[in-house]
Amino acid sequence: MLHLYAWSTPNGYKPLIMLHELKAEFEFHPVPLDGSQKSPEYLRINPNGKIPALRVADEQADKEFAIFESGAILTYLAEVHGQFLPTDPAEKSQVLEWVFFQNAGVGPMLGQYGYFKRADQTNPQALKRYGDEARRLLNVLETRLKECSYLAGEDYSIADITTHPWVRNLSYFDIETGEYPALDEWINRIAKRPAVVKAYATEF
Repeated sequence: MLHLYAWSTPNGYKPLIMLHELKAEFEFHPVPLDGSQKSPEYLRINPNGKIPALRVADEQADKEFAIFESGAILTYLAEVHGQFLPTDPAEKSQVLEWVFFQNAGVGPMLGQYGYFKRADQTNPQALKRYGDEARRLLNVLETRLKECSYLAGEDYSIADITTHPWVRNLSYFDIETGEYPALDEWINRIAKRPAVVKAYATEF
């Protein structure tokens, strides 16, 4: 049995999309960001005190373990189910480089830019720094998606699953999607996938 702990944030939607894409059975545990993620009970699942986390309970093997960090969760699920991550080392590395690109760049930079854009506009240096970097990263995605259908090539993968929740609402950052036509087309195409629709419709 799979137990997903998440909330309605970009990082929280990633494993929801993945589990629906896999048509996997799982139990969903909403973790509101009101301090619940810092509770002693949750910290035993995710010592970093953030969402998401996945608890894997294998009753037949009498084994249970937890995985935190969205990239690790997606990689685990992809490898276990044999979907959305190639086994060929070269092809696999192409997927993972875009996963890491999102985890280390797109998410953190858009997250910081969103904070200073929406919550604290008193720091123009931070707004410029994170705004410039966010747009640079979006330009990287735009260039890539002019070359191929999906981030890792011509096949949908966990690279797309991990990136879509962060860029689907660029208007939140006051960024016009018209600046990035290839990215915009990809955003809209991914958003129509049944599993993606189902994940974003989740009630928290």
